[in-house]
Amino acid sequence: MQKNLVIVESPAKAKTIERFLGKNYKVVASVGHIRDLPKSTLGIDIDKQFEPKYITIRGKGPVIKELKNEAKKSNKIFLATDPDREGEAISWHLAYILGIDENDKVRVEFNEITKDAITTAIKKPRKLNISLVDAQQARRILDRLVGYKISPLLWRKIRKGLSAGRVQSVAVKLICDRENEIQNFIPEEYWSIKANLEKDKEKFEASFYGENSGDKEKKLDLKNKSEVDRILNKIDLENFVVTNVKKGTKRRNPYPPYTTSTMQQDASKKLGFTTKKTMIIAQQLYEGIDIKGEGSVGLITYMRTDSTRVSKEAIQSAALFVKESYGDKYTNGGNDYTNKSKKDSQDAHEGIRPTDILRTPISIKDSLSQDQFKLYKMIWERFLGSQMTPAIYNTISVTINSNDVLFKSNGSKLMFDGFLKIYITSDEEEKDMQIPLLDIGDKLIVNGIKPNQHFTQPPGRYTEASLIKVLEELGIGRPSTFAPTIATILSRDYVNLDKKSFIPTELGILVNELLIEYFKDIVNEEFTAELEEKLDEIAEGDLPWVKVVEDFYKDFAVVLKKAEEEIEEIEIKDEVSDVICEKCGKNMVVKHGRFGKFLACPGYPECKNTKAIVDELDVKCPKCDGNLVKRRSKKGRYFYGCSNYPKCDFVSWDEPVKEKCPQCKGIMVIKRTKKENKIKCINKDCGYTEIGKV
Repeated sequence: MQKNLVIVESPAKAKTIERFLGKNYKVVASVGHIRDLPKSTLGIDIDKQFEPKYITIRGKGPVIKELKNEAKKSNKIFLATDPDREGEAISWHLAYILGIDENDKVRVEFNEITKDAITTAIKKPRKLNISLVDAQQARRILDRLVGYKISPLLWRKIRKGLSAGRVQSVAVKLICDRENEIQNFIPEEYWSIKANLEKDKEKFEASFYGENSGDKEKKLDLKNKSEVDRILNKIDLENFVVTNVKKGTKRRNPYPPYTTSTMQQDASKKLGFTTKKTMIIAQQLYEGIDIKGEGSVGLITYMRTDSTRVSKEAIQSAALFVKESYGDKYTNGGNDYTNKSKKDSQDAHEGIRPTDILRTPISIKDSLSQDQFKLYKMIWERFLGSQMTPAIYNTISVTINSNDVLFKSNGSKLMFDGFLKIYITSDEEEKDMQIPLLDIGDKLIVNGIKPNQHFTQPPGRYTEASLIKVLEELGIGRPSTFAPTIATILSRDYVNLDKKSFIPTELGILVNELLIEYFKDIVNEEFTAELEEKLDEIAEGDLPWVKVVEDFYKDFAVVLKKAEEEIEEIEIKDEVSDVICEKCGKNMVVKHGRFGKFLACPGYPECKNTKAIVDELDVKCPKCDGNLVKRRSKKGRYFYGCSNYPKCDFVSWDEPVKEKCPQCKGIMVIKRTKKENKIKCINKDCGYTEIGKV
């Protein structure tokens, strides 16, 4: 017999783990799931307690053959898939394929891919957790029932290629609801009054608060100009007196380590990453990066988690690092973010943190890609900041009276930076707001009174970050579902992204209205959140999975039958373009296919002419007489090429502009960075640049 066999999910992880375990272990990858429900049919026997009919995934035959061959030659088999429900299910399917008893202690679980974590885990294998498997299976079956029962209905009534889902349909509803709020929003007028004041040549600003009513302060909202004029007429410009001063201190506590959703939100806001890109890079950091002088090593803990808890060892290591790097006053021994309200099974994972705090971002920068470095740095700084002491501010709050008209001014000054030494959020940075040292009875000089008219603004459209935040707050979906949910609603053409904000399409609004009318539970936020809680109960062993599915399907089957009978076929008229079909002279229309939108002749089947939709720029190709067009690469990145491709091979990642370079008459492009935008000549020998013109 040969070495012990360890089965993981990804080849990258296999490479890292094999190096840690040494020559007595062979580590191979299943490359994700090996069995699943069939794509062509429902794959669930509803009459036999919703029994799933799993099949081998197409293309996995060679992988299974290799796994079986290696298993026969091995002394012992360890199943080391990801430490979540999905990973537990993959191990369960592997056990079935390899003939391993469910009660055998073969399951190995670790939260980070480091030598200590791997060698410790391999010594403590456990039995498969069937409750976790049941929870994953229940989710899969519920999603299949919704998807495979409603989607064909949408195909028949609206058009092919549409889909519905427990999480995706709620996400679309949230976006549609927000759009309705925006469209129906009626602005309301309100006013503010600012007083520019001075004491001993120190200037500051105070805001109108209200009036004195007897001995009490009465807050007043100014809703129109007549109210403002009354206040202005009442003010005595020669008599602005300080009537109250409150001084104190304020603590600003550090943020906890990242969860999946908070990492996705920050990566979107700080780095401009999509959720999909964030998870791909985080997976790479987790599975292992080849670090110079170390070899392949996992840099962060498991990246699919809703927990902020971290190990005692990690807390101690961070506290020591802070003490040695910044001094005693920046650490109190570390901070524990264990969520006491969660049950142990839900809080099993750690928050996302670096596997070794001593592995600073700058020390491994040369081993990382630019995007890997950015995300690792963000995770490292967040975790280190979470283990530092609070920031301390001195605060002052002042009330100023002028003929019983009250103004207030608040000031703060950072006295001790604490965790802000290492971690500052871009959108919440608190700046010093200083006002002079004031005492009760001080008389102030008035340099001006300025009333301002305002109108209330509608709520903003959801971005990826804000949509993930609200889904998490509502308890809809789990860490692993956010990225694929967003990818799905975009690919189905239910929503568009405009300047990073989601806008529902006509199709998305139509499908959402239909689902609200006939499948209100599917798009109901509370119902979906309750179902997620039941899945958690299954994972904890407190609820049988069949009962959860049965209870759901009982009502679902009734509304499904009603929808089949009542919904009339809905015709969505094709969008007519201004492109003329060169074969028959008709205006071509926009159609939807597997790979997105394209142009087709409305004269089909007599005329079968089709064209790709290209975004043509008003810029001539520098190599030939063609026009430049905007295209998309296989990886989804936009680039600019010649319309005469493949005859002409001109290509640019940067957007070309119509203006010619004044020095060499060559083509110029827009170079966009976070700090500035500039127009630059594409000719490296020229180097002409215009700053700030974009």
